[in-house]
Formats: sequence, structure tokens, C-alpha cells
Amino acid sequence: MKILVTGAGGFLGFEIAKKLVQEGHEVINFSRSHHTKLDQYKIKTVQGDLRKYSNIEKALIGVEAIFHVAALAGVWGKKEDFFGINYDGTKNLVDAATKLGVKKFVYTSTPSVVFGHEPLIGVDEKTKYPDHFYTFYAESKSLAEKYVLAANSSSFLTCALRPHLIWGPGDPHIVPRLVERAHAKKLKMVGDGENLVDVIHVVNAANAHVLAFKNLEVGSPVAGSAYFIGQERPVKLWTFINQILEQKKAPKISSRVSFKVAYGMGAILEGIYKTFGLYHKEPLMTRFVAMQLAHSHYFSQEKAKKDFGYQVQLTVEEGLKTL
Repeated sequence: MKILVTGAGGFLGFEIAKKLVQEGHEVINFSRSHHTKLDQYKIKTVQGDLRKYSNIEKALIGVEAIFHVAALAGVWGKKEDFFGINYDGTKNLVDAATKLGVKKFVYTSTPSVVFGHEPLIGVDEKTKYPDHFYTFYAESKSLAEKYVLAANSSSFLTCALRPHLIWGPGDPHIVPRLVERAHAKKLKMVGDGENLVDVIHVVNAANAHVLAFKNLEVGSPVAGSAYFIGQERPVKLWTFINQILEQKKAPKISSRVSFKVAYGMGAILEGIYKTFGLYHKEPLMTRFVAMQLAHSHYFSQEKAKKDFGYQVQLTVEEGLKTL
């Protein structure tokens, strides 16, 4: 098939695009710039902005399926930036795809769409969206996910995957930030260090997307559904972080701050940054980050295993060696 991957030059998007090419598909990248690493896989780029409907229409000529991976991620920033790219951009893509007869749409969502104030312990896809979101990222992604799933029909098949804390070689986000903060001695354990979280190696995340795509057919339970995906087991967050730091020859984390102190600091800093309009720079702590670092949040993957045969290709231990 001719498949469009938004953000194919990004961390997860590149892994998905490579896998699709290896399976014989023609892949087109849609992003604001071309990435030279795509050339060796003969992946052409259509440059454009998700917020501009005309850009998307041009990119979808002849396209039969879409993997929508691109998004604006982060815990801080302006609401209009997150909503413009994550919600309006997704809506534009869905609307253009249905108009032009695209058959399949696989959306990269996030477990953040169900994050509220409480820990999430082994919950499944029946978990409802929270009444209050602590980041514009999570709120905008939840609205986009709802729009994608509501658009599912016999002629336009959709699904959403929620990979949690993607890591692996080439990660431009989690691992570099941990290493940088560890070297700068700006990283402290939040809470008691016993909280369990789901993580997922980028190879496993890409494989899950392609498996869901293959099983996205009329009458399949995949159509119109969302799925949590992660590793073979949740990890103790701070043990896992120290394992990563050890692999990267960075100092391990030993100092600690209580959740209450971190959460309070986050609330104060958010208030200061909002008051002075400091949206270009992320606060050292936010309430959302405090909850992420101190609370358990892991999910059942039984639905993904049952509906499209998801299984881990790289274990946590094997994945750590790839760093």
C-alpha cells in the first residue's frame, strides 16, 4: 500500500516507517522538514503543516493508509500551540482522509489521555477520561483520540495506540534529559521510589502499530478501539532510571524529595510562570511531573494481545543493552 506517516523523521515515526518499507509498502513522510536518514529507505517527504488543511490534501494524493505519529509533546507551553497541532492537525488529517478515500488510520495516542490525580494500577481501556487535565498536551491528545475513534466506519477504519514512555537508541527526549539532569545534579527521586510504571522500547512500540494496522479490518475489534501498549511488565521507575544512567555512564540518583514537596513546588512554579507568561521555558517542576515521578501508572495489555496479537520483541533487559 501507499502509506503516509506523519513525523516519519521522528523517534517512533522513523521506526514505524522503516518497518513498513521492509514489509514492502511505499512510505511517504509528512513533516515540516526533510530528514536525510529517510533517504536510505527511499522515503520521500511532503513538507507541510498539520494546521493547514491544503497542505494535507496535497500530501494524501493516492494514499491508502495513514499512521499519524507526529505531535507536539511536553508538559508546559501555550494552549493554542498544543491544540493547534494535536487536535486541529489531527482533525484536518481525518477530515481530508475521509474526503479522499483513505482506507485506514492508525493514531499514536498516549496514556496521558486518562491521567487524572490518582495512581493508575493495572487499569484497562475501560478507564474513562478524567474530568481535569494537568497538561494541555494530555487534553489535546484526548480530544484528538476521541475524534479519530468517532470517525471509524466500514469505509474508514481507525484505531488508537497508547505507548507509554518510549525509549531506545536514538531517543531524543527521555534518556538525554535524564542524563543531562543527572550530570547537572538537578535530578532527585520523587516519593518513596517504589512506584511502578509502564515503559516501552521503540522497537516494541513500532511493532504494535504495524500489528494493529494489519488487523484493522471491517468487523475486527481493532476498528474504533484504543489500546495501551508497554513492556512485558511494569518497572520500578527509579530503579529503571538508574539502570539507564548506569548504561550512559552518568551518576545515579540517590537524593530524594517527598511527593508533597515536589507537588507543592510544581503548583507554585506553574503559578509564577503563568503570571509572567513564561511559556517558552519549562518550569523545573510541575504538578503533572511530580505525579508522574511519584505515582504508579501501568496498564493491562490483554486487549492488545487478544485483538491483534501484540507481544514484546525486546525485553526490558535486552532493550537496556541497546542503549
